[in-house]
Amino acid sequence: MLCTRLTNARFLTMDPGHPVAHDLGIWQGRIVGLDEAVTSLPAREVIDLQGATVLPGFIDAHVHLAWTGFKENTPSIEGCTRIDDVLAVVEEAVLRKGTPGAWVSIAGYDQRALGRHLTAAELDTVSHGHKLFVLHDSGHGCVVNSAVLDLLPADLPHDGGFLAEGAMGAARALRLPYSQRELAAAIGRAARTCLAEGVTACAEAGIGGTLLGHSPVELGAYQLAREEDLLPLRVQLMVSADRLHPVAAHEADGIPRSLDLGLRTGFGDDRLCVGALKIFTDGGMMARTAALTSPYEGLGHAGQLQDDPDVLADTIVDGHLAGWQLAVHAIGDRAADIALDALERAQRLRPRPGARHRIEHAGLIRPDQLPRFARLGVSAVVQPNFLRYFGDDYAAIMGEERAPWLYRGRAFLDQGITLVGSSDRPVTDGSPLRAIQFMVERASESGQVIGPDEALTVDEALRAYTVAGAFACHWDDRLGSLTPGKLADLVVLGDDPRRVDPSRIADIEVVATYVDGRWTGKAAP
Repeated sequence: MLCTRLTNARFLTMDPGHPVAHDLGIWQGRIVGLDEAVTSLPAREVIDLQGATVLPGFIDAHVHLAWTGFKENTPSIEGCTRIDDVLAVVEEAVLRKGTPGAWVSIAGYDQRALGRHLTAAELDTVSHGHKLFVLHDSGHGCVVNSAVLDLLPADLPHDGGFLAEGAMGAARALRLPYSQRELAAAIGRAARTCLAEGVTACAEAGIGGTLLGHSPVELGAYQLAREEDLLPLRVQLMVSADRLHPVAAHEADGIPRSLDLGLRTGFGDDRLCVGALKIFTDGGMMARTAALTSPYEGLGHAGQLQDDPDVLADTIVDGHLAGWQLAVHAIGDRAADIALDALERAQRLRPRPGARHRIEHAGLIRPDQLPRFARLGVSAVVQPNFLRYFGDDYAAIMGEERAPWLYRGRAFLDQGITLVGSSDRPVTDGSPLRAIQFMVERASESGQVIGPDEALTVDEALRAYTVAGAFACHWDDRLGSLTPGKLADLVVLGDDPRRVDPSRIADIEVVATYVDGRWTGKAAP
């Protein structure tokens, strides 16, 4: 007897062996058959989906759950375009904080909306003795007031109170980490948001690190969230590379640096596991810190690397030797050169063709870099919604020649490179359907078409959020397609993305989500 049979639907299985089905059977959380293989079987529950379209649950291969959850409950200056309005919001948040001298966090900061960066002196006028930390939306910088600057080394570089990359990490390190219970609650809030948008599995893009981590014991917060039923979707955890340290392992092991006990990619189970090692090589385009080979248009610099190139390369090689899958953050083309060079050296020292290393973002990739991705078997984990929302700005700062290389699609697929969709939520909108629409249209919110030759078909864009996401996370044996034997993670849509006009894909309703064959969100069908 089946646990559940879903019927009267259009199942887009993403499995070329059985691409479309009308019935799907579930037993103990797994898909056991399609169509005639299950229609005559008894079932404890038969659910009529009333003609809905069903896909494998979307996989967001690069997301920040804790950050997303905290941002939802943090005072925000998003939408402010005048310095005075920003300061008014900050002062209101400060006055609500009763503890003298306490830290006050502000979200939603983006200097582009203001025309320039805030300054510590301006924040001082509304700080009332508190320590202010205004986080840039990219996660690659912050503005602090003088009370924070006074606690930092005098030679730490900053621009009037704006701290970028490692300097921001130094400011974050001054604060007591979030408690595991606070983290678990934030993770739970973000997980529910993901489910509402059809995401049933995701990869948390860096825990425990100086730049974006929230606690040195952050993994325990995810365990707590799971134990307290706050984690209704599957999560894979990338570990920040600055958690590695030298180990006295046997010489034959060939492991120069590792986490304690040799923990690495793959530890865990179907609901919570350790994924890739996250390595930052550069910054972000929003903060103008992505590392380019030529300067930004209209600016006198080409971004920055997170460290000396040799140090970055050695970290990549050591992570590979220690047995990790690597997720190398490289947005600019200069950063991608460093990542590709190091990955090539690592594979030469110890070939691991099944490692499935990834380059996160791959925001600006030159034509000559594409064959190197393919030769190394490296996946490109992109965020299409960056161009949907920030594309006009990004195209302007890249210039006419480089703009078509931004967050590529077609060029990756034509080279045989696995193209993986993701959001980097909360940096921007996390909806897979909105990202899929952009991948097809390549149009920003203003209507500007950016890199039209990089457009995909709807099927190709759907694969980026299902089959390719599963492959990049080593989940392809259990997720990514509606294939008998795989886990019954599904998203029920109000319309078929392949049949509507591309301009309507983003507006398709997410009717319900299922994880392990159990309904998890929205009104039960």
